[in-house]
Amino acid sequence: MYPLKIISKKKSGLVINWSNGSRSEIQSKILRKNCPCATCLAERERYSLNYIPIYSDNEITIEKISVIGNYAIGISWNDGHNTGIYEFPYLFKLASPKETELKT
Repeated sequence: MYPLKIISKKKSGLVINWSNGSRSEIQSKILRKNCPCATCLAERERYSLNYIPIYSDNEITIEKISVIGNYAIGISWNDGHNTGIYEFPYLFKLASPKETELKT
């Protein structure tokens, strides 16, 4: 499955129309909290279940989205962080069941 269209809402997140006809809305804070880069993964592992990140508006504002091959996107955040590669299945997984609905 792959996105047909990705719309950046800057501070609020992404809206993704998928090839299976579903639509996902993923909040910026969810994307940033689950950044898949090595630095963020290590930080989450270090703090484990006690990890409760608090982000400023600058840290959860999307500056730019880049397509990476035909399998992922890279998100550049307004604070300069840009090393996370969000593969399409991972993005779909980040959308909660309430946010993903099949078109009828």
